[in-house]
Amino acid sequence: MSKPRILSTSVLAKSRLFRIEALEMGFSNGKSATFECLRGEGGGVVMVAAVNENNQLIMVREYAACVDKYELGFVKGKIDPGETPLETADRELKEEIGYGAGQLEQLKKVYTSPGYNDFTTYLYWATVLHRESAEGDEIEPLEQIFWPIENIAALFQHPEVNDVRVLFLLTMLEKKYTANG
Repeated sequence: MSKPRILSTSVLAKSRLFRIEALEMGFSNGKSATFECLRGEGGGVVMVAAVNENNQLIMVREYAACVDKYELGFVKGKIDPGETPLETADRELKEEIGYGAGQLEQLKKVYTSPGYNDFTTYLYWATVLHRESAEGDEIEPLEQIFWPIENIAALFQHPEVNDVRVLFLLTMLEKKYTANG
């Protein structure tokens, strides 16, 4: 089976954060179809699970406007032009929780719903933390939550943990932590 061809692309709508494109696709069996894709403006985002010397996850509680509630998650932020995902992860740690990382490991690059959007998230694990802060762009201060990594399983039932990226990163950390003891 060969990959479909993009026959034409048109922009249906655009904002400062994303655009909606209509893609007219031609398939190898002679059929065609139009797909709508939500495309992010920029290079994606990072999400960073920071683990301190006490084996605690440093999480943040932040208002999520689209669901009108506070959510518990990890350090995250948009990749600025000219910045690598690793540089963004390092910067966001300093801005959001006041820590730099001696070790930053990229665990995975994920898409939230690749059939409908190209939103890319780079997932990181930060360890060997040291106090270091930078000026951020948060509208309100982020509440820091220190969560024992050995109690990661309880976060899957937490009423404020609903972002699928957070849940996936927790799953990866749970496996990593149990593998490393």
